[in-house]
Amino acid sequence: MIDLYTWSTPNGRKISILLEELEVSYKVIPVDINKDEHKKDYYKKIAPSIKIPAIVDNETGLKIFESGSILFYLAKKYRKFINKKKEWETHSWLMYQMSEIGPMLGQAHHFLYYNPGKSKYADDRFKKRAINIYSIIEKKLQNNKYLLDEYSIVDIAIWPWIARYERQKIEIDKFPNIIQWFKRIAQRPAVQKGYNVVGKKESIPLS
Repeated sequence: MIDLYTWSTPNGRKISILLEELEVSYKVIPVDINKDEHKKDYYKKIAPSIKIPAIVDNETGLKIFESGSILFYLAKKYRKFINKKKEWETHSWLMYQMSEIGPMLGQAHHFLYYNPGKSKYADDRFKKRAINIYSIIEKKLQNNKYLLDEYSIVDIAIWPWIARYERQKIEIDKFPNIIQWFKRIAQRPAVQKGYNVVGKKESIPLS
């Protein structure tokens, strides 16, 4: 049994989607970041980074935080959703998601959606970064159904961030490869089930 400490964010959804794909038994423990529940002492002992998500593997006793690390741990433990022929490319794309896609798209919707007009510099900077990220993904998908040929934790890591394209003020019609990729993944039953495991229910866009 896996204890999943999470909330309805792209990073949180990565893990619940993977757990559903793996068909692993898990218990959802809501950590409402809007109420600063991630800052409570009990949670700091699980995730010193004071971020969600985090897991406790009750079989091994391991406590793991940071969503990229959790994805690798679960995929390796259950030997699924890692392209064995492209393991280092998997590492590279996952690190790109953790270092660029997540942080920059997060900043984009922080400024462009929640605080529009507060800083023209920030609006312009993060809109440009967001478009650049989408352009890189679009090119990668030009001749591929998935980012690494077969469905993997790379797709699972990136997909929930693309689900918030409206908040990032992205004109999604300019990225047809991403649209087809996104819809293809959105049709997966495990993705549909793992998308809303905690917090306010949201509809999956483009579906």
